[in-house]
Amino acid sequence: MFTGIITDVGDILSIKPTAQGQLHRLRIGCAYDQTTIADGASIACNGVCLTVVRSGVEAGRTWFEVDAAAETLRMTSAKNWREGGRLNLERALKIGDELGGHIVSGHVDGIATIVVRENLPDMACFELRAPRELAKFIAAKGSVTLDGVSLTVNKAVEDMFSVLIIPHTLQVTTLQGWQVGSEVNLEIDVMARYAARLSEMR
Repeated sequence: MFTGIITDVGDILSIKPTAQGQLHRLRIGCAYDQTTIADGASIACNGVCLTVVRSGVEAGRTWFEVDAAAETLRMTSAKNWREGGRLNLERALKIGDELGGHIVSGHVDGIATIVVRENLPDMACFELRAPRELAKFIAAKGSVTLDGVSLTVNKAVEDMFSVLIIPHTLQVTTLQGWQVGSEVNLEIDVMARYAARLSEMR
């Protein structure tokens, strides 16, 4: 489990397709202490929970490797990741950690698309289009995870919703690079999912 509070921005050092293109092995550079990264650990990369298969240090910088399987490539923006790209990173929660955002599973539900970017003094407002089957789970003042970042929804109308990004978030995440047409990983709030399911059962 995660909280949507980004703790580092990593760089994609290499991508090696394997298994007839059904699996991609990624090496990601980061600022984490390599001795704290165990094989089998979970790290959210742009909101996608991936399992560490190897880690090490090269030229004084930590790296770790993860595999992105066919379903991950199909459902998330991982299919668009390229060497040199940057990813929002978050380590899995430990008992006693501060829950600064909201409960995030790292299981991406789909892709949202940036429709409008409005630059404000030190901030930015984005309007996004969600897949119609997910739009019903997004509500004003509710939580949503975009590229791994826990955000509060400003407005939600039909399949459109907006978020306001504060200066700190722009500085410490990749969101500053979002432009019209950008595709971002969307995870809906788990509480909204269960509330909708309970309503259906009634």
